[in-house]
Amino acid sequence: MTNSDWAYELAGELLSDSLPRRWAHTQGVAACARMAAPLVGADAEVLESAAVLHDIGYAPPLVNTGFHPLDGARYLRDTHAADKRVVRLVANHTYALLEAEERSLRDELADEFPLLEDPLLVDALVYCDMTTTPGGRRTTPEERLSEILGRYGEDSVVRRFIRRATPHIHASVDLVRAAAAEAGIEL
Repeated sequence: MTNSDWAYELAGELLSDSLPRRWAHTQGVAACARMAAPLVGADAEVLESAAVLHDIGYAPPLVNTGFHPLDGARYLRDTHAADKRVVRLVANHTYALLEAEERSLRDELADEFPLLEDPLLVDALVYCDMTTTPGGRRTTPEERLSEILGRYGEDSVVRRFIRRATPHIHASVDLVRAAAAEAGIEL
């Protein structure tokens, strides 16, 4: 079984029954990662595995800190000894470090799971997450960000984080789109 096969099996077990909408989103993010695979070449399986595992920290049995990137990454590391690059991508997906600051968890996240030094791989996961609706369909980053903001109260942690992360998210999406266009890859 490949890493991505294992990732699908694990994520499905954790999300499909308890959080079906989160599972739909996860499957859509993973489908996007498959489309983006030519951009990351040999790291395609790392990207797809991280895409399918990025939100497992929402699964009720895994919730510890209440910060899903950290809870999911710790579970992958501690329970499954998962690939370190996949774990670091899950921990840091979609500018999680900015949200960790809002939650006073920045040092824990940064110390345990340093950001990968592979900007295209990191940006590709941001792209896939921020161009996929909660139901798993493709969308624009503007619509996705608006949808997220609409779910949270004016002064919520997530809303503050999204406001801070928005320019970074747009920059990541733009970089991935530019790389895809240059390589002749349709996303």
